[in-house]
Amino acid sequence: MTESEKNLTDYNRNAPQLQPHSPLLLEIPSDCSGLRLDQALSTLLPEYSRSRLQAWIKDGHVKLNGAVVIPRHIVWQGDQAEVETQLAADEIAFRPEDIALDIVYEDDSLLVINKPAGLVVHPGSGNWQGTMLNALLHHAPQLAGIPRAGIVHRLDKDTSGLLVVAKTFTAQTDLVRQLQARSVKREYLAVVQGAPQETGSVEAPIGRHPTQRIKMAVVQYGKPALTHFALVERFAHYSLVRCQLETGRTHQIRVHMQHLGFPLLGDPVYAGKGMNIPVALREAVKGFTRQALHATRLGLIHPVSGEAMEWRVDMPDDMAALLEALRNEDR
Repeated sequence: MTESEKNLTDYNRNAPQLQPHSPLLLEIPSDCSGLRLDQALSTLLPEYSRSRLQAWIKDGHVKLNGAVVIPRHIVWQGDQAEVETQLAADEIAFRPEDIALDIVYEDDSLLVINKPAGLVVHPGSGNWQGTMLNALLHHAPQLAGIPRAGIVHRLDKDTSGLLVVAKTFTAQTDLVRQLQARSVKREYLAVVQGAPQETGSVEAPIGRHPTQRIKMAVVQYGKPALTHFALVERFAHYSLVRCQLETGRTHQIRVHMQHLGFPLLGDPVYAGKGMNIPVALREAVKGFTRQALHATRLGLIHPVSGEAMEWRVDMPDDMAALLEALRNEDR
């Protein structure tokens, strides 16, 4: 386990849970007598929206005379209201957090990071804290003034490897244009089920799955997507392939390789049923609990100097151990 992976594990284990503010104690005045509780609180606490106050009441964060009631409960002069104000998820999403980053390169314009598997890049539903964005704001507070803290492309939570972050508006604009022009070079290593051909390309549009909304799929109405792949090493039941992206659609490699009939090993969304493999190998595969995908190479033009730059990182320990298990099974 790398140092950044260890720090991430420790952070997730020890991260403090959100605590409400000290309760607000309110006495219902005469001009609010006879109103619904949510209406009265909206009058007394105008800094909070009525919908938020209603949510707090429904979730039990508001007590009237010591009891939890419903939003439409009628209040009277002299009633005592106790309100535990809660922070909304989006209010904590863009806060600095002391999470270690594996920084491969940094200057005044760019940050190149080797992201560990398990680290979410950007806050979102279910992951409002402990993301790479939170770590970036701690490492470089000036990123708070850049949209998305300078993040111009993402990796899935359980994909490891390289991504670039812009530290200025100028750099961000330039990098976005490079991505649109398909001049940013992104190479991945992936372990797939089966034995694909030596080299090939997949050009198939990707969009939201028509019936399973958490998945992407090759669909007629999707956005154009192009992936090149080349066989690196073949094993008895799996293959190591190198993939190069021309476009950057959500789950692109995972969807395209599944579309070809070679889903990624360990992919919880697209791999489908397990293969019939020897017992000894089955244990190693079962112990690999993420998609076997690593962003190993990143190349771009520096947005200020105009210099062609490139970075490479080795695959993380868990994926290296998986490959060793596949080789041992062959031997």
